[in-house]
Amino acid sequence: MGQVAELVGVSVRTLHHYDAIRLVRPSARTAAGYRVYSARDVVRLREVLAYRRLGFGLREIAELVDAPSADTVAHLRRLRGLLLEQRDRADAMVAAIDRELQARAKGLKVAPEEQLAMLGTGLYDAIGSGYATSRRTEPRIAAQIWDALGDAQTVLNVGAGTGSYEPDDREVTAVEPSAVMRAQRPAGSAPCMAAAAESLPFEDQSFHVAMAVSTVHHWQDPIVGLREMRRVACRVVVLTFDTDEPAWQNRFWLTRDYLPQFAAALAEFPSLAVMADAIGARAEPVPVPWDCADGLFEAYWRRPQAYLEARVRRAMSVWARVGQEAEQRAIRRLRDDLDSGTWEERNGDLVDLDAADLGLRLLVA
Repeated sequence: MGQVAELVGVSVRTLHHYDAIRLVRPSARTAAGYRVYSARDVVRLREVLAYRRLGFGLREIAELVDAPSADTVAHLRRLRGLLLEQRDRADAMVAAIDRELQARAKGLKVAPEEQLAMLGTGLYDAIGSGYATSRRTEPRIAAQIWDALGDAQTVLNVGAGTGSYEPDDREVTAVEPSAVMRAQRPAGSAPCMAAAAESLPFEDQSFHVAMAVSTVHHWQDPIVGLREMRRVACRVVVLTFDTDEPAWQNRFWLTRDYLPQFAAALAEFPSLAVMADAIGARAEPVPVPWDCADGLFEAYWRRPQAYLEARVRRAMSVWARVGQEAEQRAIRRLRDDLDSGTWEERNGDLVDLDAADLGLRLLVA
């Protein structure tokens, strides 16, 4: 035990504790009573310590390493995804701090909620804090997604967030890398494990269908994530965004008139055609109802005053991506145009529409 403790950099007391709680138990003892770790024991210990150093609690770790469907390769894939997420969070924090330093250097006021969002654990966790109140299942969009699921009985929800759009009449398994998101999942929702789309810890064809709703743009490598979904499921259903159409940002008045930086924020995002080709999918338009219950970026196209609320914006990743200066400028202009009547002059025809095609697309493979 002393040799193993020295090798992995923990105390003998820690290993004794793992033995006592049956988390990592040496397989044998010598004639003199010394504990002996087999190769399999060492592999399990490595997994336990890796999860521990990523911040998991011992009870959660026990569930992860004892999961019957997770072998060594699955654990390595999950750990790799979590480490990539941790790296991305650190990069996002550095970028957020840089943005605040730039704002303060220019004398711009940084509101308390902006400070908290910018100095959180990263972009996804920053927007995740507002999901429980702002991001809910929109029944009309859900009907289109669930219809695409067909008769599938086992469903994997990738980038599951707080659980919106998970069907309650199927066996659902959720995957979500953000601890902030997982903590907001309601009681009784589908079991959710920490993993990234690019490294799904499941065997080939483990599920009838894999779904992903408004999450692909958060992934480190969308194409790899989509192909992983294709690997683990017989069918794939993905709600995403279409940037193929020329001048696509002009479809929505918010990006056309107030937030031109939106196009740059999605500059590295793969085209809809490339994503569809990666999994052999067809694309269906998903209209956004005027009274959409899900507070996604396009939800308030007929209710412009909503974008003036910081609470609403904090559940939309776009604002964090474009930066505080661009956000404040956009909101100032929108407020002025609403007060002056300019917005209504430009967009008065929207009042008679019940739904709008703003670029949301459902990929079905």
